Amino acid sequence: MRTVDGRVAGRRGQATRQKLLDCLSEMLSSSPYRDVKVIDVARKAGTSPATFYQYFPDVEGAVLEIAEQVVTEGAGLTETVEGRSWVGKAGWQTAQELVDGFLEFWRRNDAILRVVDLGAAEGDKRFYKLRMKILNSVNSSLADAVTELQAKGKVDKDVNPAAIAGSVVAMLAAVASHQKGFSSWGVKQAELKPNLALLVHLAVTGKKPTK
Repeated sequence: MRTVDGRVAGRRGQATRQKLLDCLSEMLSSSPYRDVKVIDVARKAGTSPATFYQYFPDVEGAVLEIAEQVVTEGAGLTETVEGRSWVGKAGWQTAQELVDGFLEFWRRNDAILRVVDLGAAEGDKRFYKLRMKILNSVNSSLADAVTELQAKGKVDKDVNPAAIAGSVVAMLAAVASHQKGFSSWGVKQAELKPNLALLVHLAVTGKKPTK
């Protein structure tokens, strides 16, 4: 772990650095990204702006650091689909666990993922790459699942596995980032999961699930 000027940070320095990141994460949960200033983060962490600049070039640099940590956590989403069966009752179970994992991951990291989405939408390649890393953790495994179902004659040969996988993952990300909005449409969280899982199952297998 190094400071901005290349020096190795000691244990106390690493603890201070992490505290700054934790405080920034907390602030992003309650304040718009553009409103968060270095002086406010430093004050919340009980240190000075000068100390902040020892570890990060600016707020954006610190946000990217948090986003990298979230991407690492997002890699765990692979386990919800990799090597899992999409046939029969097991397929319905896989669809439900994928949806559950995706929605929970987004809820847990809502604040930083909003910033990542914003940066990606504005064309910042750094944020775009981070967003794609998160989505790719599921995308390639889903494409493999569709390819495997095709090989077994369970999915039409005309289906493009990459297109199906990409569409499903994009849908999951959009729904996950809009979870709070569903209540205004009269949809409860408990109702959202099974209906979203139904769409995922239909997209991947082309069939209604066996429950």
